[in-house]
Amino acid sequence: MTMGKRTQTAALEVRLLRDGIVESTHKAQAVMCDTRGRVLCVAGSSETSSFIRSALKPFQALAVAGTGTLERYQLSDRDLAIICSSHQGHIEQARQVFNILWRCDVDPSALQCPIPAGKKSPLEHNCSGKHAGMLAVCRQNSWEINTYTQRNHPVQGLILEKVAELLQMPPQEFICARDDCGAPTYFMKLGQMATLYAHLSSGKNLDMERIVRAMTYHPTLISGEGKFDTELMRLTEGELVSKSGSEGIQCVGRIGEGLGLAIKVADGAKRAKYALAIHLLRQMGWITPSIAERLSETYITLADNKRLDTVGELSMP
Repeated sequence: MTMGKRTQTAALEVRLLRDGIVESTHKAQAVMCDTRGRVLCVAGSSETSSFIRSALKPFQALAVAGTGTLERYQLSDRDLAIICSSHQGHIEQARQVFNILWRCDVDPSALQCPIPAGKKSPLEHNCSGKHAGMLAVCRQNSWEINTYTQRNHPVQGLILEKVAELLQMPPQEFICARDDCGAPTYFMKLGQMATLYAHLSSGKNLDMERIVRAMTYHPTLISGEGKFDTELMRLTEGELVSKSGSEGIQCVGRIGEGLGLAIKVADGAKRAKYALAIHLLRQMGWITPSIAERLSETYITLADNKRLDTVGELSMP
């Protein structure tokens, strides 16, 4: 992938105000790209790199959508949505993960994501859908299931090939590490994350189009009631696809336009990335003022005496 010339503008700040007085400050960077990897707008540097974390999940789901696995096991859009999710382990969500495993005849004990504290089953882990999808692909291809999280396993190789193809990079150039759930994640430039979401939202690939449809039609499965990805996709009614990642990663695609936005908060603060996303999406016209106000009630106004304020804008490179 060619990112073009280096692009850098003023970074962003998200400030916690207590009775109007700055108490804490989060530094952040953001970039918007198209499917060719061209940086259209930036705040900070598009070269900033971080692990993509759970924002990778829609692209890990390509291994399910593009191998005949959905058809063989008669998996629905709800199943595909939970594969892309970072869910809360609620009964509805855990049952959807179980449905995938049941249909491909895999016991839940095969899941290699941890059992969350205070829970009883790996089905309740927020990455269990992703893991179930990987197991379904293994069953479809008669691959070993006991080692499916290892980076040299065929299912991980298939996922990496699909990501590398979208970014027009050799697979061997990617830096890999284990995510908290045990599966691989990748170290990428912020511009590369934005480009992936531009591809996801472009409508030019049938597999990605189905993934987007699953996520936007079933937003409650993606995170949960009151959670940012769920509420943003619900309020925008099929115009945006959104996926959060840990440590300050937030990615959004503008459906049908092939534009992707990627955000990284330097200190990993969750509250800052949501406030920043609302600020930038409104600036770009991706959400209306009324939607921005609805989201602000939850993610910007934290209490009667506390609110978040974002300083800075996306600029042309």
